[in-house]
Amino acid sequence: MERSTAFWAIQAPGWVLVAYLLLAQCTSALNYKWGVRMGTQEPAEKITQVGVAFWWGLVLADLVIYTPLLAVGLVGHWLDRQWGIVVLAGALGITVYWPLVCLATIWSARDTPHWSLPKERQYWVVLPIIAGWGAYGLRNLIVADFEGLSCSSSKTSF
Repeated sequence: MERSTAFWAIQAPGWVLVAYLLLAQCTSALNYKWGVRMGTQEPAEKITQVGVAFWWGLVLADLVIYTPLLAVGLVGHWLDRQWGIVVLAGALGITVYWPLVCLATIWSARDTPHWSLPKERQYWVVLPIIAGWGAYGLRNLIVADFEGLSCSSSKTSF
């Protein structure tokens, strides 16, 4: 079966994201200090205990819901199964949602006492790219479904 550019534009970044989530987010859910040592999480001294609690809640949700949903959706999409498209669409919705939540949190916490995010610029560069990929993938799944095409079909032109 020949795969479209849209298919690979979902699959390739999707698996890179799954790998990152497993390495950086899911391990941090098990032990937040590991994430701080790896540089993928912020220490309490920079973002307060409330900030740590918020970020830990997100990494726990990544471990329990988001990462498995994204991986299963990518597998189902690869296999061209309808259930895979539905699961992947749910994961891509989350992919748009959580970067926006994080950026809103960073923006609103910016002037909070004891909040000093040392790598804030990185968040403003990386998270919109992730959200944009999620929106792009979700749009492709919706358009392919609307047009009655398989996302893996070479006929898909987006």
